[in-house]
Amino acid sequence: MTVRATRRSAGLLVFRHTANGPEVLLGHMGGPLWSKKDAGAWTVPKGEYEPDEPAWEAARREFREELGLAPPDGEAVPLGEVVQRNGKIVTAWAVEGDLDPAAIVPGTFTMEWPPRSGRRQEFPELDRVAWFTPDRARAVIVTAQAAFLDRLAEHSG
Repeated sequence: MTVRATRRSAGLLVFRHTANGPEVLLGHMGGPLWSKKDAGAWTVPKGEYEPDEPAWEAARREFREELGLAPPDGEAVPLGEVVQRNGKIVTAWAVEGDLDPAAIVPGTFTMEWPPRSGRRQEFPELDRVAWFTPDRARAVIVTAQAAFLDRLAEHSG
């Protein structure tokens, strides 16, 4: 029997303070499976890492790979872990920063599309990023990741 290792991802939840209150930066998952979805299709910029890589380093690396921008250098606020419906464990940190969503240059992935066509196509990891108020973020973020919004609010409160 083969035992499959638990998949782990690490990411950065970037936040900023505006005249209208706090905002968080989320990415919309790229590819044809997510193109018409909004609720549950937005995520903390994150990615998988191997057990021998420190999660914090993976979070910073994945931010750079997914957005094509350097991660902010602010103080890292640990937001802990969540387990998503697919069993993946996601670890995140909040970091204060401000960036222009139009400046992202997303990383890409390749998949067979359409299914069973034998054709492979390239898609962006995140097809867009945007700033959200905490309430709006809660309405669109991957369900398990909403806990990161709560933990950030507790820290900021």
